[in-house]
Amino acid sequence: MDATDDAHRLTTVKDLPENDSFLFTVRERDGSQEEVILVNGGDCIAAWKNFCQHETDQRLDRGFRAAMRDGDIICPKHGSMFDGCSGHCDNGKASGSTLLSVDVTEDDGEIYLTDRTCDFDHEGGIEEDDDDDMPSSSSHLTF
Repeated sequence: MDATDDAHRLTTVKDLPENDSFLFTVRERDGSQEEVILVNGGDCIAAWKNFCQHETDQRLDRGFRAAMRDGDIICPKHGSMFDGCSGHCDNGKASGSTLLSVDVTEDDGEIYLTDRTCDFDHEGGIEEDDDDDMPSSSSHLTF
């Protein structure tokens, strides 16, 4: 049985350029929703739960792609940088932490969600009740 047989196709490598991200929402086994960012770190394609390990209410992608530089995902609140391939952070307030991974597989240029702990729900983030798209700080970093 192929790893992608029951997997949900997310996008293609061609449509996910290096230092770019793709936001989608999954449904966890307990029924809750969780945002996930799929990133092209240059040397890898990886997926991470969409929150900074320093402050879990701080989203890395706020609906208009995660800020990335040289394969690193940048937290828009404090500037901590997470390696796009390993999820590890070695600087700033999140130093020593690692993003929570979500299993994906690339097969012949197609990228699939293969994590057995969650199911694809929809593209984009979780719809919120309020219209506040701003980060939870006075910093509004965008790259």
